[in-house]
Amino acid sequence: MKIEKINDNQIRCTLTRDDLANRQIKLSELAYGTEKAKNLFRDMMLQAQDEFGFEADNIPLMIEAIPITPDSIVLIITKVEDPEELDTRFSKFAMNEDDSPVSVSDVPDISGADDILDLFQKLCESKLKKSSSMKKKEKAPSSKSKVSEEETTVPEDNSEEKSPNLTRIFTFPDLDVIISASRGLNGCYDGENTLYKDKNQNYLLILHQTDSTPEEFNKVCNILSEYGRGRACSSSVEAYLTEHGEVIISQQALQQLFQLT
Repeated sequence: MKIEKINDNQIRCTLTRDDLANRQIKLSELAYGTEKAKNLFRDMMLQAQDEFGFEADNIPLMIEAIPITPDSIVLIITKVEDPEELDTRFSKFAMNEDDSPVSVSDVPDISGADDILDLFQKLCESKLKKSSSMKKKEKAPSSKSKVSEEETTVPEDNSEEKSPNLTRIFTFPDLDVIISASRGLNGCYDGENTLYKDKNQNYLLILHQTDSTPEEFNKVCNILSEYGRGRACSSSVEAYLTEHGEVIISQQALQQLFQLT
């Protein structure tokens, strides 16, 4: 179990299959809450307190769970001092049966090991739904083997038209932080993004999904959340900034800033 300090209010914990095996914990136990699983989370918080002085008693915690490989998952744990921060900052996206991005769950106000386990249960249920959807799609060709090529192309085109282009907006205190964020992405994002400055001298980055999959776009947003505050962005907000804000870098802000590093 690897724990890293991001800042005074945030830590990152990486759990691997070996971590679970060493404690004789199965994945199902992690999701559905045996005493061994609860002890794992308590030990995780105690280790963070011992190594980094990360005190979390009587403080609400926001937990972001990011599966990075089939055998490991990252938890980003943030102390929430202002309840208003419990917004869509750590929202997650997955593919439903219609191949359109949907929110897996609203991130709750998490205050203990039981709540963390509930979050893992929701993640596991989401994966099961996705697996079931994939199996249905694998069976589809045999049942439609006699359908003409012309007929089968129509649903695919309609599906693409229904897939929305997700948009997020991130607020940063200064340009140096945005440059660090571009370095953190390390060139893994090549979509459309524009950097603005508002009348309060805040830097606002509007990020479009463009050609990224929902999973890829979510990964980019998770990385950027370590540097700035993100939320959903409507077309009206983008239109307002275009008209009233100062455009610093248009279309490829992160890509151009990454070239400076």
